[in-house]
Amino acid sequence: MSDLPFTKTRVSSQKETEIRQKVRSAGPPPSTGARTRLATPSDADAFLAFLLHPDVHGWIYSLPKPLTLASVQTFIDSKIAAREAGEGLLFLTLDEAGEISGYSDIQVWPQWGAGEIAGAIRPDRQNRGQGGAGMTATFTWMFETLGLELICNTTALDNIRIQSLFRKTGLEYKGDIESLRPDGSTRTSQVWEVEREAWLSRFGTQA
Repeated sequence: MSDLPFTKTRVSSQKETEIRQKVRSAGPPPSTGARTRLATPSDADAFLAFLLHPDVHGWIYSLPKPLTLASVQTFIDSKIAAREAGEGLLFLTLDEAGEISGYSDIQVWPQWGAGEIAGAIRPDRQNRGQGGAGMTATFTWMFETLGLELICNTTALDNIRIQSLFRKTGLEYKGDIESLRPDGSTRTSQVWEVEREAWLSRFGTQA
């Protein structure tokens, strides 16, 4: 059994089926880029170039290591398979020139009604307040569009910036785990969670 989410409340079989279908049919979440779309196998070269910048991949344990064209291709293929299973989505955000300026990797555990998101924006677009606004909009989208009941996110122990952002937006620190990287190595991570009702009471748009 996966260590995540920390809070495991099994949803009904009907709810699980609905979440899987919503994941399969979901359009892109809100973004600050010119366009956001699902990643495809043909994006591997451009996505690799984007990920190779240390300010992009440095904090993210879920990316393949080493970053090579083959490993990125496999990563994209795995996310396409996850979408077909109703368990994940990989979106790329493009700038006005059509170049990758960010990505969002959404993991969903339909049986728990829960999800997690990882991602990054290009260094030239960082420190503009887009990260906090983008996270708020995307969390709301995950609850409202995917029908999730819980969001569970992890972060490195020394990533003070994102921990502060989680705290300010109402996520609760739940403890630490050893996160497993795709290459089999581990990273000690903090786990933060927020429930649907608590989040939407502050940031939601639906009644």
